[in-house]
Amino acid sequence: MFDFAGIKRSLEFSPNHRGNDNAIFTLTVDELKKLGCSVTLYSEDDLLLAESVEEQYIFTMSRSKPSVQKLQRLEKEGKTVINSAFAIENCFRANMTALLIENGIPYPKSFIVPTAKRSCQILEELGGKNFWIKRGDFHAIHKEDVSFAHTPSQANDILKEYSLRGIGEAVLSEHLYGDLVKFYGVRGTDFFHWFYPYEFNHSKYNAEVINGAANYYDFSIETLKSCGHHAAEALGVFIYGGDAIISRTGEIHIIDLNDWPSFAPCREEASYHIAQCIYKKASVHSNISATL
Repeated sequence: MFDFAGIKRSLEFSPNHRGNDNAIFTLTVDELKKLGCSVTLYSEDDLLLAESVEEQYIFTMSRSKPSVQKLQRLEKEGKTVINSAFAIENCFRANMTALLIENGIPYPKSFIVPTAKRSCQILEELGGKNFWIKRGDFHAIHKEDVSFAHTPSQANDILKEYSLRGIGEAVLSEHLYGDLVKFYGVRGTDFFHWFYPYEFNHSKYNAEVINGAANYYDFSIETLKSCGHHAAEALGVFIYGGDAIISRTGEIHIIDLNDWPSFAPCREEASYHIAQCIYKKASVHSNISATL
């Protein structure tokens, strides 16, 4: 049996998914208790105010930068954190983009740019029209943090707005045409779930309307699963979800990868596998500690 600290996600980091994020967290706690574990719950504010966290094993949905930094310090002190706080930081947009490209994950042509400068040449390299502009320093927490522009002029206006908001860098990406699919996975288990979000009105900011209804292009689910797994591996996350574009010819490009999303369409099944993953990670670390 293990004593866990469970860190909930602050509401501001669950845009339009507050109930869903809380639901998957609660179900995971229930599954861990079925395995004989005890769980002490913390909010992100509790974590930051606490002088220390007594529990050796921590599972977390936290995303605020101060919380992530504190969890990183706890990991350096020997605590086991799932997902690792270093992996959570890897999911910040610019970090994610650089790591996925570096590790050969199929990803849209993209550039990380300073928001204070016009990016005309780069926008031309991206085809001269239809771009995604995403804040680079963090996850999307406001609708404007993920924006679509039809022209270089619109794109530069968005970058200027980011700069005025204090966002120093952004990711500029080409727009890929095809079917948008969403997927969820848990590394170290057989769990993988995917679906077309447009069909289920599953959205944070309604950006799915840019690609529109699915054309149901034929593709390999095993390839999607493999791409998602390798993307999560590149970032170091075990509990993950993301988005991909399927081209007319069945090519797959990962366009986003997040640490511990809501798993809303499949949370009952997912919570079991998430708990198994957390328990297994604690067991592995416990066995390693016992041999030292």
